[in-house]
Amino acid sequence: MVTLEENKKWFKNAKFGMMVHWGLYSVLGGEWRSQRMNYIGEWVMHQYEIPIAEYSKLADIFNPIYFNAEEWVRIAKSAGMEYIVVTSKHHDGFCLFKSDVDNYNCVDATPFKRDIIGELAEACYKYGIKLGLYYSQCLDWHEEHGGGYLKMHHHEDRDVSCYWGNSWDFPNNDKKDYRICLEKKIKPQVREILTKYGDICLIWFDTPMDEQSAESSKELFELVRECQPGCLVSSRLGNYYGDYSSGNDNSLPDQHSEGLVESPITLNNTWGYKSFDNNWKSPETVLEILNRCNDQGANLLLNVGPDHLGRIPAPAVDILREVGKIR
Repeated sequence: MVTLEENKKWFKNAKFGMMVHWGLYSVLGGEWRSQRMNYIGEWVMHQYEIPIAEYSKLADIFNPIYFNAEEWVRIAKSAGMEYIVVTSKHHDGFCLFKSDVDNYNCVDATPFKRDIIGELAEACYKYGIKLGLYYSQCLDWHEEHGGGYLKMHHHEDRDVSCYWGNSWDFPNNDKKDYRICLEKKIKPQVREILTKYGDICLIWFDTPMDEQSAESSKELFELVRECQPGCLVSSRLGNYYGDYSSGNDNSLPDQHSEGLVESPITLNNTWGYKSFDNNWKSPETVLEILNRCNDQGANLLLNVGPDHLGRIPAPAVDILREVGKIR
């Protein structure tokens, strides 16, 4: 096992990584019942308040026959990336790994029946790239007690009165208890992803809500330390816990840092796949962003959103390969 100090030293020198947002939302590609969303693709369930009973049917047809873990890793390597961070579970609650806690996952609930995180872990090991795992530790729209009981600030294409959590299937926020979800699903699944797939360089928690107390953040932080003492924890765990600072989405660092810092940036406008989002950054723009991040002491975590068949979009592949050539 890699030690915490070894991982911190590695992270400081990593410079460049790939983030991957992939899940059931990729099947819809940003469209729902003849509507195209302006918002980010992985929020389609929330955007259109799709009931769990309907959204979960996407698992019946999730069969990404062109998914090839080694191909993804080779694409990352061709760009000069040192690590990959994949959405093991996003806000919709669907998991890209075999979970004994909840069968709402790519092995038990889909015709694909393959452990995607397991295959990526093997490919990363083979090609010498480190694997990090994104896990949504608060928002879970598949769970009655998933977080997000407060109203959102104004978002593009969103009504300011809506809640962060699933208020369409479960409208009574007063009866929700985040700790039920934390104990029933979140903690056991965090333990699963940190004990089944070898060394995980970092765990990328996301979107802490007010109902996620300092105590629950501490419990998750200590759980990571217990399972993998060398695994870095992102600042998005919340309540001032974490080993490194993850910047705001699509924000560049504005000052130099000697600490551990990462800037998550999208290659087009979305994180999860949207078939009609072709606003790709040029290789030259990506290189400019990378250099700016690195000059400020930060890593660039550049996101791609594979389609429902498991393919990283061809324009994204071309851009990444060109970045590798011109670096």
